[in-house]
Amino acid sequence: MTDFPVTIFHNPACGTSRNTLAMIEAAGYAPQVVEYLSAGWTEPQLRDLFARAGLTPRTAMRDKGTPAAELGLTAPDATDDAILAAMVEHPILVNRPIVVTPKGAALCRPSEQVFALLDRVPAEFLKEDGEVVRNP
Repeated sequence: MTDFPVTIFHNPACGTSRNTLAMIEAAGYAPQVVEYLSAGWTEPQLRDLFARAGLTPRTAMRDKGTPAAELGLTAPDATDDAILAAMVEHPILVNRPIVVTPKGAALCRPSEQVFALLDRVPAEFLKEDGEVVRNP
């Protein structure tokens, strides 16, 4: 355990998640990587993460490439409890990546949002798509 632990809830198939993980590593951290598609979620875990990140189940839900619409979760009357239950059943419904550090928790979309959660950042970072991110 380090003095500044970093956990990333990661999907290796997602470019934003891969960039976020690479940014954390470029800053010199060895984060705990949780591949949530295989690890799964619990309802208490999701409630805690969302509360810490200032998210609701609806704002944390990913609809692109997921069964959200066919499960009725994109309907205005879908409840938080229904969305949470579906997220536990179908982990892909949780948007990614979510990063947790002593500074807080956030859904890091875009990936640069991770820098606000770190106590050091790389001066420059090259994303997968060639975009350069510079830090003051």
